[in-house]
Amino acid sequence: MLTPIPVVVTFLEVREYSLFSGKSAIKVVVVIDYQAGNITSVVRSLRALGVESTVTEGPEVVIKARRVIFPGVGAAGEAMAILKNRGLDQALHEAFSQGTPILGICLGAQIILDYSEENATPCLGLIPGRTRALPRQPGIKIPHMGWNRVDFRGSHPVFAGLPATAEYYFVHSYFPDPAEPSMILGVTEHGIRFPSAIGWRNLVATQFHPEKSGRFGLKILENFLAWDGRYAE
Repeated sequence: MLTPIPVVVTFLEVREYSLFSGKSAIKVVVVIDYQAGNITSVVRSLRALGVESTVTEGPEVVIKARRVIFPGVGAAGEAMAILKNRGLDQALHEAFSQGTPILGICLGAQIILDYSEENATPCLGLIPGRTRALPRQPGIKIPHMGWNRVDFRGSHPVFAGLPATAEYYFVHSYFPDPAEPSMILGVTEHGIRFPSAIGWRNLVATQFHPEKSGRFGLKILENFLAWDGRYAE
């Protein structure tokens, strides 16, 4: 009996296809669950791309993952308390230090910095910088909610192939502000120009929700699934 031959297709290191069984064998893509919402929409978007993910609150699963998605909506203080209680803060540090590709979304793009002005919260410190409140101005609605453009900078693989006119879905009152300008990968206008995509080493994060941003958001997720975690700044 012949041994099935795996052939890599579509997502490098993520999907293997058996010529004999006709079925896909998906490598582990972990979505972190820390009671911060939008898990279901992330899982559905991955499924639309043919990828079955593992939703977990277990730090050992995060450490062993091939790729980690760190979504979230809600308040920084409560989120950090849950992460610490479950040991997920240390798991994220270990995953980051070992080079695992990580994608932060919304709250997951804010609490990866050192500190958040929301609840005066010390955060994960994976990327140096602070999360700041959007300034309140006449005629500018806070929270920033709805569709908006992102002016991507540089040529990060996760944001490749996106038209300049594309719009993405936002719901937030705070934004990530990295200490180093080179870590800002995209900016958006809402009263001020603020960083809406950031990254460093094997970590990339978006203030907007790619899982709620239609085909262009799916393109970002697809790019992330193919990304090996390396980026030449």
